[in-house]
Amino acid sequence: MSSEQVTAVEDGERPLSFGLILTMAIACGVAVANIYYNQPMLGVIKREFSGSWWVGLIPTATQIGYGLGLFMLVPLGDLMDRRRLIVGQFIVLGLASFAASLAPNAAALVGASLVVGACASVAQQIIPFAASLAAADRRGSTIGMVMAGLLCGILLSRLLSGFVATYAGWREMFQLGLPMSIAGAIAMAIALPRNYPHSGLKYAEALKSLVHLWVSEPKLRRASLMQAAVFASFSAFWTVLALHLEEPHFNLGADAAGLFGVVGAAGVIAAPLAGRLADKRGSGLVLRLGAGLVVVSWLIFAAWDQLAGLVAGVIVLDLAAQSTLISNQHMIYDLRPEARSRLNTVFMTTMFVGGAFGSIGGIVAWDSGGWFAVCGFGAVLALAALSVQAFSREGARGAL
Repeated sequence: MSSEQVTAVEDGERPLSFGLILTMAIACGVAVANIYYNQPMLGVIKREFSGSWWVGLIPTATQIGYGLGLFMLVPLGDLMDRRRLIVGQFIVLGLASFAASLAPNAAALVGASLVVGACASVAQQIIPFAASLAAADRRGSTIGMVMAGLLCGILLSRLLSGFVATYAGWREMFQLGLPMSIAGAIAMAIALPRNYPHSGLKYAEALKSLVHLWVSEPKLRRASLMQAAVFASFSAFWTVLALHLEEPHFNLGADAAGLFGVVGAAGVIAAPLAGRLADKRGSGLVLRLGAGLVVVSWLIFAAWDQLAGLVAGVIVLDLAAQSTLISNQHMIYDLRPEARSRLNTVFMTTMFVGGAFGSIGGIVAWDSGGWFAVCGFGAVLALAALSVQAFSREGARGAL
């Protein structure tokens, strides 16, 4: 079946109304929140499992799990009914979150976090589904709206987990993940149309095709590598923030770390704006501005190590990171309509490998040289992202 036929099957099931976009956006937020619950709670978890080096691996394990889910599960979106796949992943996600709440030690929590991360990749089943259902001239704005919901989930997850961990406990936060995920499953079962891409590929062939997509699509490679560097820089900050705030310099707890998620609301505002700008002007302008602003954010963190400086830097960092993400997604979804789930797999897997590297690198930098070492590490990653974008301008000026 041709790519046009595949797209027609997906677009023809049900009009993409505002209500459906909103429901998909909320579901994305509920799913992706599970990846970030542990970040504000890291200090609380560390106190319970004091002396265990496994604690530092909890955020990294969640992101590695997410990457595995992207690689192993998201390609299924091109092969089977996406609605059934999305509902099933939500159910398993809730069970995995509840299992994390029962972890007897840090090593077990790392294992449970790996499964939570893998199942949370359901968010990346929803985004290409929305892109497939959207009209071509509204694809950027549709992606931006769904991503705004996803970003709200990230922000609220940090706020919620910080407060729940402080006033109830970290186990209670993971327990709360079960009813939230079940609610997501029910909402998706009701709202989503059935979807049969009919790609004709078997699962093993779909996985093999990921390599072909990487080799044959230079725009996909550039977008993936750039976003990996941006997200590594982003993850380094959020992984270390709770530890930095617990220093005598600030003497703040997990609830304060969670409140910083609200500060990142600039990213929610940037997402639909970046999508609309990409629809009208292409992705290049947004990508160059976004990568440059990530560098600026780390200069703010290093030069202004006060609470106000952290607030200002977070606003710039979140706005920049989400703008580059929307613009890169807008670009890759136009490459091969019949392979949007697999394009998303390549892009997001690369991105979250970068995120895992940023998390563990941030912890290593923190242990080695404290906050200023983390700032140096994050700035180098941001410069790498800027270099990838600058290098791509000559080869892809028209598309970017």
